[in-house]
Amino acid sequence: MLLRKKTDDPALMNRIARKSAILMHMLKPLTPLQAEWKAARDELIQEVQKLGYPAEFAVVIARNLGSPRAIRRMSSYLRQVKPKKPEMIADEMLAIMSEIETWKRKKEAESANAAYNDLLLHGLDED
Repeated sequence: MLLRKKTDDPALMNRIARKSAILMHMLKPLTPLQAEWKAARDELIQEVQKLGYPAEFAVVIARNLGSPRAIRRMSSYLRQVKPKKPEMIADEMLAIMSEIETWKRKKEAESANAAYNDLLLHGLDED
């Protein structure tokens, strides 16, 4: 049985309410997308810790990579290469981010080119 002490301290009540809200949020089931992100992040944390680095390093890497697929790619790199220096891990993270940005720019250029070709083929509709 929990013993509760009545308090009139608004600051304490505020802290309790915030902690309760955080706990309630943690109890909600994850959406499939959230579960995918969590699984990828947890896998990366495990691989980084196996190499002897803190979990916080993995969390920063995961935030920078920006997608579960990129995070899993980084985890795979860590498993296969087992880099000895944190600089090598950071360099790989930057390389993955650069490749993603290059792919995005390529897709944007292809889309713009398709729109331009459509304009040349069909002209402007002046209705």
